[in-house]
Amino acid sequence: MNHIAAALAALAVLLSPKMPPRPHILGISHVGLRVSSVAAARAFYEDFLGMRGLRVNGRQHVELIPGLAPDQDRLDHIALETDDAEGLRRYLASRAVDVPDRVSRDEAGRRFTVHDPDGHAVEFVQPSPTARRELERTERDSGAPVSDHILHLGIIVGDVPASMKFYGDVLGFSETWRGSRSGTELSWINVKVPDGVDYVEFMLYGERPAPDARGTQHHICLEIPDLPKAQALLEARPDRASYPRPLEPRVGTNRKRQLNLYDPDGTRVELMEPQTVDGSPAPSSTAPPPLHP
Repeated sequence: MNHIAAALAALAVLLSPKMPPRPHILGISHVGLRVSSVAAARAFYEDFLGMRGLRVNGRQHVELIPGLAPDQDRLDHIALETDDAEGLRRYLASRAVDVPDRVSRDEAGRRFTVHDPDGHAVEFVQPSPTARRELERTERDSGAPVSDHILHLGIIVGDVPASMKFYGDVLGFSETWRGSRSGTELSWINVKVPDGVDYVEFMLYGERPAPDARGTQHHICLEIPDLPKAQALLEARPDRASYPRPLEPRVGTNRKRQLNLYDPDGTRVELMEPQTVDGSPAPSSTAPPPLHP
């Protein structure tokens, strides 16, 4: 009888629909930010930070979305690059993720959007060959950007297990580091894309800040090889006179040099060196995450 049951179970596995493979998720494509003034935001990102055309490099950029309301979250969406948008849409559907009926297409490529457990819009982008060539041309023509790489994006996370399942189990991200500000409660979890070096930083909160007070938590991290040189470049910019804050370098909990800047609507742009100050990796925290209400 046991042999019959085993045979039936094996047959059921063979006849069950096969889950499609997950296409590659290559890295961060862009971040969409709501702004109150496109002109003021462009002056910050293009003139002060040197992102000509809001491009960071041939693959990454910042998208500005006008019409920010005073009580609205500055973060509109994050976007990840894939090599097969339709394949990824089908894969996510097979993993019970709520996906649109079809992938949208335009001259820039193919894309679709889902929402993570905390409600963040996550867009998946497959650039068209024409768009890729244009991006590479823009990169060659760029001036003197303070950075040429978006290393990570920071998003607020309340339900850690649900987010780890979505980004880890479903999307294939791998955890690389945990950090604690206090030593008694976890503050950050870094999860890296499965097929690249970029990562998403979970900003952990039990009770999340109000939507209009998330500019520090929802942030962009730009990688820089040498913080003093980056600071000197910014100090020499003509637009430095109109930037109202001091430039104050610091060493973070991860023991990396960083400098926090803020766009006109308060969204934080973190400049950070890739290595720790002494070359040794910062140990991961074993503190528990905040309690999720």
